[in-house]
Amino acid sequence: MNKKISIIGVNGKMGNWFANYFHKIGFEVTGFDTNDEIKEKFIIQGSSLVGAILKTDYVLLCTPTKNTPEIIRLIAKEMKRDSYLIEISSQKSKTAQTLLKVPSKVQPICVHPMFGPGTKKLDGKNMIIVPIRDAQKELNITKSLFPSANFVTIDAIEHDKKIAVILGLTHLINILFANILGKDEKILLTEKMAGTTFKAQKIITESILTESPELIETIISNPEVRRYAEEFWKDMGKILTNSQEGKSEDIINYIKSSKEKISKHIDLEKSYKKLSTMIKTVEK
Repeated sequence: MNKKISIIGVNGKMGNWFANYFHKIGFEVTGFDTNDEIKEKFIIQGSSLVGAILKTDYVLLCTPTKNTPEIIRLIAKEMKRDSYLIEISSQKSKTAQTLLKVPSKVQPICVHPMFGPGTKKLDGKNMIIVPIRDAQKELNITKSLFPSANFVTIDAIEHDKKIAVILGLTHLINILFANILGKDEKILLTEKMAGTTFKAQKIITESILTESPELIETIISNPEVRRYAEEFWKDMGKILTNSQEGKSEDIINYIKSSKEKISKHIDLEKSYKKLSTMIKTVEK
């Protein structure tokens, strides 16, 4: 008998991705979403939020981060014994606390897939797992569901700090950059003049804009982002002031210091070659 999974938020991009993934590996997929009718024929449409999760082995929440704790509270007590409650939100502190309180009959799984809905294969893609009750058991279950992924285990607080840089700061910078590009009335000329660095940055910015505004807002609203953003803003102001005051040496020393710190872990020449290769591939 096939295993059964219910996906809450199945009409979202990641919800749809997971529905297709589990369908392909032999799961019977039930879906529920408050937005629009479910179009995929292989997905059994749940009659309601609770109705969708009553008889399934796994429940996967692909719901907005801000709503996830409340949804966990609503459905956990209704789930069948020995079932698994999996959530994939981008912020973990509040969600992890909520998962700790689910009934003992339900096994909580707290993961953060570090890939998007355009992913074709999971091979080598990163998936972060935040331990809730039994770290090894939760890791084993997750590995059984996503055997080809690469796993990183980290606690909820550290997760949110790291994600503030990995997603929060990068999204914030690129949204601001997008606003500048959007005001450029001669963007075609800008593109015609552009070199490798601009082209790569523009591609990243444009790809981020394919995400929903609600998701981007959630990512940059991570409380941990503020600390890094304030440091970023402070350094930017200092560099601009030094530039206006002709303090070239201070700026050069800042750049050298940054380069020295990064070079301890990264071969910068290899990074430059990767950038060139990436742009050549895109322009083929």
